[in-house]
Amino acid sequence: MDDNTKNIIQNHIDNNDVCLFMKGTPDAPQCGFSMAVSNMLKILEVNFKGVNVLEDQNIREGIKVYSDWPTIPQLYIKKEFVGGCDIVKEMYENGELKKILEDKGINFKN
Repeated sequence: MDDNTKNIIQNHIDNNDVCLFMKGTPDAPQCGFSMAVSNMLKILEVNFKGVNVLEDQNIREGIKVYSDWPTIPQLYIKKEFVGGCDIVKEMYENGELKKILEDKGINFKN
């Protein structure tokens, strides 16, 4: 991955407390997995930045290298990689996602 792509990814993660690299946008997801994670964050009323990887092939491939994670979507909370759809869904269901949001001081609906 080139330095420019790495810097773009790093800036998204650094400048947004909750950042979701996804296919499409939060209002118009382009894949079911991206929609699922986006919807969980919306249900919790979390303010998050959706980064549409379909707009930039370098970011689409670069985020996989950056996180060493092969799939999209990818959720970051306060610069920490949380996981993809299956992990986030499991954490949402068992209450871990709320705990992470709480521990990191992110506002959400209880």
